[in-house]
Amino acid sequence: MVILFSLLFFAGLVDSVAGGGGIISLPAYMFIGLPAHVAMGCNKFSASMGTLLAMARFWKNRALDLKMGAISACGSFIAAYIGSSVALIIDEDLLKKIFVIVLPFVAVIILNKRQFGDENFAYLIEEKKAYLLALLIGLLIGFYDGLIGPGTGTFAIIAYCAIMRYDLKTASGNAKVLNTASGLASVIRFIISGKIVYAIAIPAAFFSITGSYIGAGLAIRKGSRFIKPMMILVITLLFSKMLFQDILHII
Repeated sequence: MVILFSLLFFAGLVDSVAGGGGIISLPAYMFIGLPAHVAMGCNKFSASMGTLLAMARFWKNRALDLKMGAISACGSFIAAYIGSSVALIIDEDLLKKIFVIVLPFVAVIILNKRQFGDENFAYLIEEKKAYLLALLIGLLIGFYDGLIGPGTGTFAIIAYCAIMRYDLKTASGNAKVLNTASGLASVIRFIISGKIVYAIAIPAAFFSITGSYIGAGLAIRKGSRFIKPMMILVITLLFSKMLFQDILHII
């Protein structure tokens, strides 16, 4: 449990800055011997609490676009439910292989574009178009979260920066709004299914919340110069995890 709570603290910190905390937290739950579905339920519960607090801190510091984030959240909530249903019939291994190919290119783009996410140009996008883009991002990222999960926050940040031209700090704040909605949809599903062990999930949520609070503060104060390296770390971890799973599958 000491190992679990330590890893959840770190996962919360990473997730609040750059997304992708599930890469660390989900294996941590499975490490202590929980069945896969129970591990997923506990992970969604604790991670959602941390994401909710991180969102509140970004909002308090005016480091997010609440209107666009809320539009994305509506799409994300619905799509996460749909994604969870589709996960039962689609070949998940095929999707993972696609991401193994795509992730290195994403990392290269972020590294090569020195000004990626440094400035906020979202105001240049016409309002109606911005509403549509925000909803589209919510639907796509929410669907992915329900279908696969790991790296959801990271992909949301990249989408907000690349498509809607937000700076990394605001994009990270918007991603928390989106992630809170998709996480809530998943939590409701797992609660109904009875897949959450509250004796573990509730104290675990405390450590996730603590890490998220500290991470959000670092992201707000340091901005892109802190968020960008953390995003590269998350993408590297996610790529390594997927690649390692493929190797084990082949063996």
